[in-house]
Amino acid sequence: MKRYRTRLFQIAIVPAILLCLAYRSAAQVYDTNSKFRYPVELDAVVIKSGFDVDAFIKRVRTDTTFYKAFRSLHLVANSAENNITVLDKKGRATASWQCQTKQEIKNNCRITRFAQESVTGDFYKRNGDFRYYTAELYDYLFIARKPVCHENDIVAGAMETHGNSRMEQHKYELKQLIFNPGSRIRGVPFMGDREGIFEEGERDKYEFRIRMDTLDGIACYRFRITPKKGMEHKVIYDDLTTWFRASDYAILARNYSLSYHTLFYDFDVDMRVRTTVRNGKLLPCTIEYDGNWHVFTQNRERVKFKTTIFY
Repeated sequence: MKRYRTRLFQIAIVPAILLCLAYRSAAQVYDTNSKFRYPVELDAVVIKSGFDVDAFIKRVRTDTTFYKAFRSLHLVANSAENNITVLDKKGRATASWQCQTKQEIKNNCRITRFAQESVTGDFYKRNGDFRYYTAELYDYLFIARKPVCHENDIVAGAMETHGNSRMEQHKYELKQLIFNPGSRIRGVPFMGDREGIFEEGERDKYEFRIRMDTLDGIACYRFRITPKKGMEHKVIYDDLTTWFRASDYAILARNYSLSYHTLFYDFDVDMRVRTTVRNGKLLPCTIEYDGNWHVFTQNRERVKFKTTIFY
């Protein structure tokens, strides 16, 4: 069961987007000639642009801009507002952690300084450790309590490597889910490769749609993947929506909504990430998470968090 717990945490945590933009109504046509070899619904604006669906799908599956944005986060000074709330089954807050932090960069090292911190409920154990796994992993991913040095934002090969510690393994697994959504993640028990939404046997359970959209006045391709009618309980992704900047396909925002239930574990997770550009770098600026998950022999966790980052 320990292995189940290890693998499940990749799904039950951490971030993709704040926005509700005007939806362009237009004629809907399916591209059936794409080498993706599965119908992709396009709006009239995309069709007129001579859009190459096959090339777009390849970009989606091989994108590194989103991952690079998070690696770049560790290289620039910033301040952040962090809020984590633990809820009971009725949605009432039972514990919380709020803080304002500043990431300082000096001599190629980063460290997090706490400007303000407040805690309620049983957020910490008596020995000072985090009581909740979500909080522990959040701290590990975003807070540098001691100097962390010689990092970079080079993405080539970076997602294939990880250390030997439990947290390094979990961080590695999370990267596969967050930055390569829709790709297979080997070793997840009782899932049957359902996370591989672009793969044969899974993609026929989904609808794929590409629309022209705008985000903060920037022209985007909005790529949305949702279950077909009747398939809602046979898939993992309830919604996966990504806004790609039309000029260079950089990811400006992404929403994830995942759920799955087995006898050994269940999860229902929503994640939202928004990015911004500062000094030519794409960087995350808002990260939201709302998760309800449970592993056999483990207490259920219902946790929300939001981080807003300022540069």
